Amino acid sequence: MSAVSDRLPAFPWDKLEPYKKTAAAHPDGIVDLSVGTPVDPVPEHIQKALIDAADSPGYPTVWGTPELRDALTRWVEHRLGAREVTHRHVLPVVGSKELVAWLPTQLGLGPGDQVAFPRLAYPTYEVGARLARAEHVAYDDPTELDATRLKLLWLNSPSNPTGRVLSKAELTRIVAWAREHGVLVLSDECYIELGWEADPVSVLHPDVNGGSYDGIVAVHSLSKRSNLAGYRAAFLAGDPAVLGPLLQIRKHGGMMTPAPTQAAVVAALGDDEHVRVQRERYAARRTALRDALLAHGFRIEHSEASLYLWATRDESCWDTVAHLADRGILVAPGDFYGPAGDRFVRVALTATDERVRAAVTRLTV
Repeated sequence: MSAVSDRLPAFPWDKLEPYKKTAAAHPDGIVDLSVGTPVDPVPEHIQKALIDAADSPGYPTVWGTPELRDALTRWVEHRLGAREVTHRHVLPVVGSKELVAWLPTQLGLGPGDQVAFPRLAYPTYEVGARLARAEHVAYDDPTELDATRLKLLWLNSPSNPTGRVLSKAELTRIVAWAREHGVLVLSDECYIELGWEADPVSVLHPDVNGGSYDGIVAVHSLSKRSNLAGYRAAFLAGDPAVLGPLLQIRKHGGMMTPAPTQAAVVAALGDDEHVRVQRERYAARRTALRDALLAHGFRIEHSEASLYLWATRDESCWDTVAHLADRGILVAPGDFYGPAGDRFVRVALTATDERVRAAVTRLTV
């Protein structure tokens, strides 16, 4: 057990606990803008689909029901502009974090292989490499990497934590480079429904991939767009030559999305209206928090998409965390996402309207 845990960095969120206590001591309570967990209700039609499927005594299949695969393929074509997507091009997973953490191991990567991810990135990309005993490397531009031992290239657009969006031209260039060097591209697109000042594009779009899914896989999640973080609902779409072997491995590992969750995903992907409503909630919160932070002396970079504001006061991120905690507001320090974030904080939009108003008031005083 210790041999595995010793490969991993210290769990970063533990370092935030003293600041959480400070924020919680505020007379009007804490405004937690740190983790980014959804707080709004699960839409009723999705809850109903889950309840209707609750009598599921048998084992679910790893590949999902035909209805689920139909829903995935339809959504990928309708929402992302992908073409000729079949059941072989999709694979449900038990939440996207599980996939990110275990994918290098499931791909058979190990010592001597490299996994690359953005300089500022979701920490689980590195965790996945460490669990597989592979090397990890952070990049500013992946096409400047030495591809000799590079096996897996993570893209993340819109980005967590920065909200940066890669343009269609950038994605096209990167995909072409990766194919030239035989590098598998995994594109984490979990925030693609949440573009504000940019319209995010998927690597599955034919303008990016030339009409071929060879060597590319996209990761999608329903946690944020449908408030289903508690359901653990996500999926992959892309190259069948990658997804087919993954399906077999996941069958052996028993990595099955629960049957009620599968039914809920079908309902969620079949309805655009609840996504529009949720986007409007987040847009209003984003405007309120952004204006308050700017008025308080912050500078905001990128943040053209996703559920976060990437903000700085040009000081140590921990000084900023302490400054806001004294006002009862908890945010995530930027160095959780890499050393390049050491002068930024990530401010999540995932708080109730009432708590966002409280944060705005505290930043204004």
